[in-house]
Amino acid sequence: VIGINISFFIAKRYLSSKRKKNVINAITMISVVGIAIITAALVILLSAFNGIEKMIENLYSDFDAELMILPVNGKTFHEDAIDLGKIKAIQGVETVSRQIEEIVVLKHEKKWVNAKMFGVDSSFLEISNTQKHIVDGIPVLKMDGRDFGIVGVTLLDKLGGYIPEKVGHELVQIYAPKRDAKMRLGSNPFRSRTLNISSRVNYNREVNAGSIVVPIDFAKEILNYGEDISAICLAIDDNADQENLKTEIKETVGDNFKVRSNYEKNELIFKTSKSEKVIVLVILLFIFILAAFNLIASITMLFVEKKDNLATLESFGATRKDMFKIFFYEGLLISGRGVLFGLVLGYAICFLQLYTGVLTMPNSGGEAFPIGIKWQDTLLIVSLVGVLSFLFSYIPAKILLKKYSSKT
Repeated sequence: VIGINISFFIAKRYLSSKRKKNVINAITMISVVGIAIITAALVILLSAFNGIEKMIENLYSDFDAELMILPVNGKTFHEDAIDLGKIKAIQGVETVSRQIEEIVVLKHEKKWVNAKMFGVDSSFLEISNTQKHIVDGIPVLKMDGRDFGIVGVTLLDKLGGYIPEKVGHELVQIYAPKRDAKMRLGSNPFRSRTLNISSRVNYNREVNAGSIVVPIDFAKEILNYGEDISAICLAIDDNADQENLKTEIKETVGDNFKVRSNYEKNELIFKTSKSEKVIVLVILLFIFILAAFNLIASITMLFVEKKDNLATLESFGATRKDMFKIFFYEGLLISGRGVLFGLVLGYAICFLQLYTGVLTMPNSGGEAFPIGIKWQDTLLIVSLVGVLSFLFSYIPAKILLKKYSSKT
């Protein structure tokens, strides 16, 4: 209301008829450009966050199985406690892998590093899409009767090791804590084994810096686990309903086990990404509200210029409702043009990035910044911007007509 009164006062007192028209055109153009830029920014940023969410999902979902069966109590369980045949027979379950997880110490020459060791079946390489994340080497766990390990790309760098092309593997020493060992003076609490490293992988910072994947038999032997395992990893069909499948598996394994999805394991990361998207959306909508004040000024200036013609319209039988529609629809046309231009500009930039990868992420080796386009975002943007445009067209038109009515 204050903005309307200020614009009304300035236009009426200080501007001539010709200058009013020029000012109206300038303010209208500023309104269109402002709304277009904010709309384009909404499209670009929401699409960018979609791409980031998808990238995070890939980074943290490839290594972590889609579903995992874990014991409710304790760290391990006897592998015969679950009938793997029944699990494999459930419709929607594609691949099953046993897993052992334990903290170990790695040694290479004079360097020592703590790491998380995952003992897995060879089917885990399929579950985790290992081939897609290979940096160098060959992704194998067993070859020619020998055991091999796969390490995170940063972890091997910490150890000062590398995988020579001619030899094809690196050697590291693994020290694992003895199970149920009693600490005594002079006793060694670790069991150690030498392992060939066949390849390095690049998943995410956590895996890259502190994970090593080894054959499950090797892990059982060095940890003295016998027939105990830590978890069962499951890959599911893309068309399967994860929640329904999770419920069915839970009923199959019983109350002594829990079924956890990869989303639940990395829940904080996914929720943080979604929260950032909402915060950015709110900030941009606030900026849109500020830009919409130009729309109020444009409608106000137009009203001042056409004020003398309102009496003529009344003499031809126009009602207050008809005059209100003139200014209201003018506001909608201005904002509608800005929204349309903004959508075209925003999606043009998104598609350019999607197909050409002009913008790259820092420290990524030239990897293109991710973009994800969803029709739901278009609907959301049009709905929110449409509601705000309606309000910023309706309110000034209503107030101005009320001011005119009180003076006639």
